[in-house]
Amino acid sequence: MGKLRIGIIGAGGIAQARHIPAFQKLSDLVTIEAICDVNEEVARNVAQKFQINKVFSNYHEMFAKVDAVTICTPNKFHADIAVAALEAGVHVLCEKPMAMSTEECQAMVDAAEASGKVLSIAYHYRFIKDSQAAKKLVLENEIGEPIVARVKALRRRKVPGWGVFTNKELQGGGSLIDWGCHYLDLSLWLLGNPEPELVTGTTYNHLSKMPNQVNQWGSFNHETFNVDDHVTAYIRFKNGASMLFETSWSANIPKDDEGVSISGTVGGINLFPLQLNQAKHGMLLNSAAEWVPGDESPDLPQAQNFINCCLGIEQPVVKPREALQVSKIIDAIYKSSETRQSIIL
Repeated sequence: MGKLRIGIIGAGGIAQARHIPAFQKLSDLVTIEAICDVNEEVARNVAQKFQINKVFSNYHEMFAKVDAVTICTPNKFHADIAVAALEAGVHVLCEKPMAMSTEECQAMVDAAEASGKVLSIAYHYRFIKDSQAAKKLVLENEIGEPIVARVKALRRRKVPGWGVFTNKELQGGGSLIDWGCHYLDLSLWLLGNPEPELVTGTTYNHLSKMPNQVNQWGSFNHETFNVDDHVTAYIRFKNGASMLFETSWSANIPKDDEGVSISGTVGGINLFPLQLNQAKHGMLLNSAAEWVPGDESPDLPQAQNFINCCLGIEQPVVKPREALQVSKIIDAIYKSSETRQSIIL
């Protein structure tokens, strides 16, 4: 079998920093055949930088030249491109979040199931070494039945001042849909993707709408800022588990604070870094992980999994219906904040 031919749709920072370098490290299995961007000049510059032969400004024209695509566009375009690719018989790896709404995500799932092609979403936090080990600990019953998750994805004064991150029309939201979604997906996966039944959420953007802000990640227009910069939520699941969730771009805290803590019936785990907490042999035992130095980036194993899925020798680590569940909860958090009511799913 020849090499898998990959096309990149969207030539921005995420493509250049993550996806293109990862696929190029796997050049024995895959070739980056083409790149597409609505700004053809940008696409040509990136193609020259990474020695990609074919350049397109229309993704429909690319599909005949590739076996698979990676979608790196703003969130607004994820669903349309993914559905078109799947209907053209092309495998899809789509950047997170899956799409702008539950309905768009469902359309992507339907297209994947109808086409029989691979659809995976780039929730790369699942591929971090600590996350992979934590999942094994859960599956091997080291913590018993997971009961309560406490999830924090908090940055101190780091609203992204570049790209379209603060553009609600193109992105659908702010800190929750951009960064918090990673931690929401990771924690759901570690819990075993239980079905949610109730979501209560509150979103804020008070701080970012104030003038003369101190911001570590560039400047933005406080007058037009209309996405969330801080979000809190409580999620209850049908199996009785629950989650306390908080994410922010701009929290007034001493330093960035991010991690997942899961308490189970016989033990618990904490990320990041990974620690296993147990009570046995008459003692409280805490076991901290220590990694052998190596490539810690999750980009390479994510790319490897996608390639192997396209070749029919693996299943996606991030399955479409699991990513759909993440977006369903995000929608419910936004709706709960807007209506000031809990949302029953």
